[in-house]
Parts: sequence; structure tokens; C-alpha cells
Amino acid sequence: MSIEKIVCVPDSFKGSATAAQAAAALAAGARQVFPRAEVVELPFADGGEGTLDALLAVWGREAETVEVVDAIGRPRTARFGRSADGATAILEAAEGNGLPHVSDVEAQPLRADTFGVGLIARHLLDAGVEEILLCIGGSASTDGGLGLLAALGARIDYDYDGAGFGGGRLHAVRSIDLEGLHPAARRVRWRIAVDVDNPLTGERGAAAVFGPQKGASDADVATLDAGLSHLADVVAAHSGADAGELRATAGFGAAGGMPLALVPLLSAEVLPGSRLVAEAVGLDAALADADLVLTGEGALDTQSLGGKVVDAVRSRAPGGAVVVVIAGTVKLTAADVRAAGLTAAFSIAPGAASLDELLAAAPALIEDAAANACALLDR
Repeated sequence: MSIEKIVCVPDSFKGSATAAQAAAALAAGARQVFPRAEVVELPFADGGEGTLDALLAVWGREAETVEVVDAIGRPRTARFGRSADGATAILEAAEGNGLPHVSDVEAQPLRADTFGVGLIARHLLDAGVEEILLCIGGSASTDGGLGLLAALGARIDYDYDGAGFGGGRLHAVRSIDLEGLHPAARRVRWRIAVDVDNPLTGERGAAAVFGPQKGASDADVATLDAGLSHLADVVAAHSGADAGELRATAGFGAAGGMPLALVPLLSAEVLPGSRLVAEAVGLDAALADADLVLTGEGALDTQSLGGKVVDAVRSRAPGGAVVVVIAGTVKLTAADVRAAGLTAAFSIAPGAASLDELLAAAPALIEDAAANACALLDR
């Protein structure tokens, strides 16, 4: 089979290889077999953890930092990225409200907020960016994005005094005054990457589904859900949106309801994370004339085919291309793989090994698996 162009477009292998490291390993394996082929390395992500690093690798840029606060108001240094021309910024919300950054203390689901996320965004607006790609996974907060708005200059009027902008206070919000909002907040293009379709409230809402993961008790979940519902009424009154639609819109339950504040009030656009990243890195153009596409992630399973990296790659690969998945573990049958439109899938595990052993040797194992897969095509 003639292989002239190979595109290596993996997700990270979480805990063992970044997307950039995985792409380099896939490329090294491919070059062992096809040394004369054009090999393109394109680190990818689905809008969740690792998206910042993936885009920085593609852009050839280093992460920048700014001093902000975490989800419970403690100082921390947050990372963000900007394109070479400074027009587009990538912001992982978890840098300002991430659950891992508050895991050293008892969970505070009613207090945690998105103020730190807003401080990162404010820094970017001050720098004159034209577009913010906001990736909102991994949050500790359920505040409907209210803290973010406050950090951008909005004034929140409450029925009582108290600290922070956490979800436990949402029921007391009387109004939101946007007069002091950062002048660029409504000029910049906001695009929000989500990887869930949960609505804002109800049985599948932000509080009910994700609240317990953030330490919320049953009583806390009820408080948070009622607060988000009330905040939808307040936001609707200011924006002209329909409160019922805000509560029911798919994706608004992501990251503690953060899209609630951004979409109606700042004209943000909510997108599946893989689509947002695909547009940002130019995935379609890279894949257009590929003969072989090597993709991968830590575990290939049914979730991989529902909006994740492998799904994005297989749906965009040209019809005549061979698409091979290299993964830490493969949990689909051969029939499942073919039915999904993939050519084949291979695990990097060379035999019996512990998870620690696989994690430590992941880049070398990815390279070896890619070389073996390519060898099947070299005839």
C-alpha cells in the first residue's frame, strides 16, 4: 500500500504522555516503517484537561501565567496561552476553579466560585485578545458563572451580605448590574468548549449530576439546584432570554452552570470541545490528503465514539484513509472498531504488566505499537 502522508493526531494518555508527547511517539513509530513519507504531528484534545497544552504545542507557544485565586479564594498562579499574533487565547477554567487545586481541604461546594476564572479572563481582555477559547471541565464550583461575571466588573446585588460568589448564595441574588463590566467583555468572541449535554437544572442538571463529585450532600444539591434555577430567572430578566430555555438548554449544566452567565449576557457560543479544538488547530486541512491517520488516547471505549478525540478524527478523516487507534487499553471488540469506521485498534501493552509499568514506559510503547501497526501496511 502506498503511504505518502501520515497524520498523527492523538489525545493525551492521561498520567503518562501529553498529547504532544503521544504525537511525537506515533510519528517516530511511523517513520521507522515509512521513512520517506510526510509525517504530520498534530496534538489534539476534546476541550477538557490537556487542551491548553495541546493547542500550545500546535501553536509553538509557551504557557503564560497570571496571579489569580482558586475556587475558594486562595492565591494561585494560573496558566493560559495565546496564539502567536495575540488575537486568540486559550483558557482552561480549571486553572481558576479546578477541583484538584482545592483537594487539600474539606470540600466547600456551596462556597466555591468562578471568580478566579474571571480574573484570568480579565487579564486576557486587558491584553487585547479578540477571542477566548474557554475550556470549562474539572470545576469545583456550581455558581452559574456568577463569580466570573463579578471578576469582569459586574455588580451582584444580594439580599444579604456575605463572602464570595458561590452557589450557596445564588438564591439571594436580586439583580446583576453590568454597567461596570470590562469594556471588552462583550466585544471579544467567547467560545466555550463543553463535553457534556446536561441541562442547567433538574435530575440531569449541574447540581444533581456533578454536585456530589464536588462534595455536595443531598441538601447541598437541593440548594444549588434551586439557586441555579433562581439565577436563570435573574439572567433572563436582564437579557431578554427565556428562563425556562436557560434551565433546559443542553450543555448549560457543564462546569457548575458556567454557560448560564456567558451565553445570554456576553453572547458566548457553546460548542462540543472536540469541534472547537479541531477548528483551532486546523484539523480538517491537516487530514484532507492523508493516507494513514494514527490517533489514540488512554482508553478506547464506547465514550471515545461520542464526541471525544477519536470520534472527531474518524469523522473528519478522508474516506480512503486508513485510521488506526493506538490506546493504553482497548475495550471495544474488533467488530465494534470496524463498525465505528476505524480500520483497527491496538493496545500499547506488550504483555502482562502493571499499570505503573505501562505509565512509566508509555511513549516508548506508543512508538512501538505505531511501528507494528504501520508494518502491516508496508507491502
